Amino acid sequence: MTRGSAKRDGAPQPRPAAKRKGGRRTAARIAAVQALYQIEMSGAPAVDVIAEFKDHRLDIAEGGEKPDAELFAAIAASASVRREDVDGQIKSALAEGWAIERLDAVMRALLRAGVAELLDFSDVPARVIIDQYLDVAHAFLGEKEVGFVNGVLDRLARQLRPHEVKASARHEPQA
Repeated sequence: MTRGSAKRDGAPQPRPAAKRKGGRRTAARIAAVQALYQIEMSGAPAVDVIAEFKDHRLDIAEGGEKPDAELFAAIAASASVRREDVDGQIKSALAEGWAIERLDAVMRALLRAGVAELLDFSDVPARVIIDQYLDVAHAFLGEKEVGFVNGVLDRLARQLRPHEVKASARHEPQA
């Protein structure tokens, strides 16, 4: 269950304390999650929602820094254009029998943004992406859900970027 509130347009809003944490890149990731949520809920074309955010929402720095507009647009566009592939990656990390549609809409948007970064932003280390999305998750979700996000992103980082993410001791082969 989400802990953030919703604006009149339906985009989820982070808790006030979360807005003050992080810099421009964290703010861009929060905005990307909000835009992906709005795209899914409204059915509006991604290009229109991204433009709306860039034109009207990103310059409103409520209690925090103004989001990095280029990073915001890149994440939201990547997650939207590659949605089928991104959703397939998320499904592969879920327990057998779980459908992505069963996840809360905010969690779907958050995971889509994080997975898109893992797939398309090789210049950003996987651990940084995971840490950033855990910060974003704390803005919208409860502790149990944050742990779930961590598990999914960590599992996918190990699959998508094995050269960066070492297997945990319990997953390493025994000599």
